[in-house]
Amino acid sequence: MQLVYWLIASLGNLLALYLFNTSSPLSILLTVFTVCYTVIGFYDLKFSSHNLNRLYPVVAYLRYFLESYRIEIQQYFIANDTEERPFNREQRSLVYQRAKNVRDTIAFGTQQDLLQENYLSLWHSLSPKKISHKVKRIRFGGPNCTQPYDASYLNISAMSFGSLSANAIEALNLGAKQAACFHNTGEGGASPYHLKHGGDIVWQIGSGLFGCRDDEGNFDPNSFEAMAKRPQIKMIEIKLSQGAKPGHGGVLPKAKITEEIAAIRHIPMDRDCVSPAVNPECTTPIALLNFVARLRKLSGGKPIGFKLCIGNPAEFLGICKAMIETGITPDFITVDGAEGGTGAAPVEFTNRLGMVCLEAVYFVHNALIGVGLRDKIRIIASGKTASSFDLLTKIALGADTVNAARTMMLALGCIQSRHCNTNLCPTGVATQDPARAKAINVQQKSLRVKNFHHNTLESFYELVGSMGLDDPAKLLPQMIKRRSPYGLLMSMGSLIKPVASNALIENGQLDDAWQIWWDTSRAEQFYAEDVFFLKPPEFRHLA
Repeated sequence: MQLVYWLIASLGNLLALYLFNTSSPLSILLTVFTVCYTVIGFYDLKFSSHNLNRLYPVVAYLRYFLESYRIEIQQYFIANDTEERPFNREQRSLVYQRAKNVRDTIAFGTQQDLLQENYLSLWHSLSPKKISHKVKRIRFGGPNCTQPYDASYLNISAMSFGSLSANAIEALNLGAKQAACFHNTGEGGASPYHLKHGGDIVWQIGSGLFGCRDDEGNFDPNSFEAMAKRPQIKMIEIKLSQGAKPGHGGVLPKAKITEEIAAIRHIPMDRDCVSPAVNPECTTPIALLNFVARLRKLSGGKPIGFKLCIGNPAEFLGICKAMIETGITPDFITVDGAEGGTGAAPVEFTNRLGMVCLEAVYFVHNALIGVGLRDKIRIIASGKTASSFDLLTKIALGADTVNAARTMMLALGCIQSRHCNTNLCPTGVATQDPARAKAINVQQKSLRVKNFHHNTLESFYELVGSMGLDDPAKLLPQMIKRRSPYGLLMSMGSLIKPVASNALIENGQLDDAWQIWWDTSRAEQFYAEDVFFLKPPEFRHLA
């Protein structure tokens, strides 16, 4: 290509100048082309910092142009219906169809390989049941809660104003109101757009304490109390960690920080907003529970819980020990799976840290049983939830309700372009560019959120009924079947043995894993050494 460059720069320019005297449009275009090619190529050869430009002057830009559309080309022309990540075309199409209230059936059989390793499935019953309305709400509120809240099985997960546009937040909240579900604010605080339409709100208090911090960034009980006592705020959630980036604070890129967002969060505009990795009010399990009790009192007795991604199981058991020692229990625990999404996260954190949602929910469910507190604490599962089957598996593994974020964004019109961290979202969902955000019609898109919620729940109830159950609360882990590496089916939850009620605190018969995790956990600190050698269950039983 360097030889081509010199041919165009020499012979091409001479030919163009020779023909230029004819003053024909073609000769003028040729002259402009050769001159521009020469100037750009000379810069590439002599000054460019890119190897490709130095070796392939001018033409290298063609590669950059095509690369900039690689995601779109892959999505539209190459990938099949079941191979994309994080949501494949089949999953996205299902969300779009249910959001638009159009036909969501498929023809000619499944495209899934039903015999593939780790494939999940259910066994149906020849005696299907119908789910009654009286079991379609879940009550949140432990023994110390004076303002309990009845929630839907499916709700809108944490998404902040800042990460999402004002119109997107408005549409989600209006959709939540129409769907009779709650809308989690995300760690950016309860913005005016969360509160505008009157949908039920779960106010998330992140490590940055946005919405309840003073000018120095410390917790401000007065501003918290003023917001928490609003009737629209139904529950408060303390964020310890996030599935997409556990061990890392929330990130709002500088490009998305407007004057309004800076004022709401009490943050500067000249740099990325990176929240602390550790919530300053929750540095130990005991401190966390004392903060829970403090917020419950300041809020007037509303349900208070916390959100975390499970890592070392012993560290969660340390929180359980702190509950026993202090007598303070949260009203709910939100378990965020490692497969969760976010607008901005380091690749290694997103790809390699944390326990996936189903395994984490199963562990937390059993841990609370083991310390005799499961009946006092609700579990919210937060992970990939595109279909009613996704919802059902989380409930079966131990969750009481489920939060969905990215599929609610898809219902708004998100096309999974993965530009959330650039402020260049092509659909106006994850951007602070007003020219892009205005593409979202709040009234129309809120109806799509409501439709997706309604149709997914209707399918969920029908799926539960097809198993011969008349109440989703009767779902059990063993009802979910997983295809083993040996080609046979096995029940979910077999990685660790379930524990009996109070077995952890009464020194009952415990599996080695539970015993070691319990022995290494501490109520006085989160950190616990990861000393257990995790092995497949069949090898443990042979040992």
